[in-house]
Amino acid sequence: MSNVLGLYGSSVHVCIDMQRLFAEMTAWHTPALEGIIPSVAALARAAPNQTLWARFIVPPHADAATGRWRHYYRRWAEITGDSLDPILLDLVEPLAGLAHPGAIFDKTGYSIFDTPAFVARLQAEAVDTIVFSGVETDVCVLASVFDAIDRGYRVVIPVDAVASSSPDSHRAVVDTLLPRLAEQVDLVRTSDVVAVWRGASGKHD
Repeated sequence: MSNVLGLYGSSVHVCIDMQRLFAEMTAWHTPALEGIIPSVAALARAAPNQTLWARFIVPPHADAATGRWRHYYRRWAEITGDSLDPILLDLVEPLAGLAHPGAIFDKTGYSIFDTPAFVARLQAEAVDTIVFSGVETDVCVLASVFDAIDRGYRVVIPVDAVASSSPDSHRAVVDTLLPRLAEQVDLVRTSDVVAVWRGASGKHD
């Protein structure tokens, strides 16, 4: 695990897809999501003004998607907007109560970097470090991580604040894939990040 000294000043916490869609008993249920809520909440509370939230938004029906996504949503027809209760796209509690107005960014693909407003926010705030949390480690989190790396951001991943519906894939990413990127990705614990942020801002429990 790498250290996170110097993390606070130009960093943001980006939480990926911590939505009811993945928390509740849908076709995309991710049982491990519940277990990381305390860690994600701790990160958000430690740096409330530096926490951004990504939500995965589905099309109304498969034919409204583009290219191979049409095939994807024909497979997952019960997840499209015409069949899905829209409240399932909301963030889970207590995270919904921690999300500041203007800090939620919607995406229609795996990576949050496909959302222009999100990219503009990072540029406007001169961010150079991104702390990622959320689900799924091996899909939307990983896609966002690779895009962040390609754009030159330092990436920090608290390994106890990411989860997947596939424990084997989660472990493969955390234990095998990401360690190969040691010059660009720091693997830490939530407590490490919270300690740095609280120390830099003068907060105390």
